[in-house]
Amino acid sequence: MKLHRGPGLFLFLFLCALGAGWVLASRMGYLDTLQARFFPSVREAIRLSPGDFPAGVSAPVADVASVPLRPVLIGFTPRGSAAGLLVAAGGATTLDNPAPPPNAAQGFLKTAYALDARAVLFGREEELRQALAIGAENGGVDMAMLSVDRLASWAPGLRDAAPRTILLAGRSRGQEALAAVGVTDLASLRGKRVGVYPFSSTHYFALWVLARAGLRTTDVRWVDLPSTLDAGRALREGRADAVVGLWGDVELAAKDRGGAVLATTADAPHLVATVLVARGDFAARYPDAVRRVLRGMLDAGQSVLKDPTAGARMLGEVAPYLGDPIEAIRSAPPATLADNRAFFGLSGEAPVTYDELYQSAAALFQKLKQGPQVPLAEDTRDLGALKYVSEARGP
Repeated sequence: MKLHRGPGLFLFLFLCALGAGWVLASRMGYLDTLQARFFPSVREAIRLSPGDFPAGVSAPVADVASVPLRPVLIGFTPRGSAAGLLVAAGGATTLDNPAPPPNAAQGFLKTAYALDARAVLFGREEELRQALAIGAENGGVDMAMLSVDRLASWAPGLRDAAPRTILLAGRSRGQEALAAVGVTDLASLRGKRVGVYPFSSTHYFALWVLARAGLRTTDVRWVDLPSTLDAGRALREGRADAVVGLWGDVELAAKDRGGAVLATTADAPHLVATVLVARGDFAARYPDAVRRVLRGMLDAGQSVLKDPTAGARMLGEVAPYLGDPIEAIRSAPPATLADNRAFFGLSGEAPVTYDELYQSAAALFQKLKQGPQVPLAEDTRDLGALKYVSEARGP
């Protein structure tokens, strides 16, 4: 059978040559050059952020300043353990009015460690997260007191801040509580409306309560509250059958309606741990300031444990909703140096360490939300300053 040349053969050869030319041009980079010149919008846009680089890259080569030339801003939401911070800083301020009030007492950080530091009050944990994310140079804070479960939940969103846990501030031993009306036990929560602020440690405690009662998250009807401080009001107004909030708030609300407190963190005293977290760039730029903050807070914490009067007075001024401030401190006392050593695995033993608490909380929130990958616990802590202070103070 004789082959006949036709227009199809020439077309085939042309396509082969065109394909070979395309492969050659692609390997030599000519196609990328043409695409960048004539079709720049086709190229994938890659957004860079500070989190793509180590937090300390902008730190000075030499110690230009051991501490900032401005006040160090430490954000917090009121808990009993915050009494140590208040005594260390001499009281509380806000971002809207950062100057200390006239005739305000000077705290341990100023008198003993020559550090100008301000304890900045926040009403909601989500607002504190945003302030830590932007930093003090942009209207936020340098450090924040967060519960470990909040850090585990927010770590991906705080990537650019490179948060580093540097100190255990305290543990809740009854500060968070679940109160209900018309519910006699935890198992009876099935089908009930449970009010909780989803961006708080009370949400984490609520999940523990469900697990303890053998309930699934779908066995209750969640009612999202605008803040933890709304829990008592929601119970009084009948917007929820049960609420999880601060003991001083929800206990009174439940009593007013003939209800009761069914569970508190006294049942799980190692579940909600508040830690001091510093922005990575601040910790890298001012390591001496971090050491001074740790010393001052540990000293202030010991002072509060010895005599809670001054800390209770300051706590009562900024957070009357906690109830009796002495009781609030008792239910969430400031952590000692020995507590810190055990919690971070430096010496001694703790029922739950920082790494265990962080990793379990991270795994739980990923299980619930299927969110982005959470950093490992070892990537969220910096124990250099704590080790330095611990060694200097001895056993």
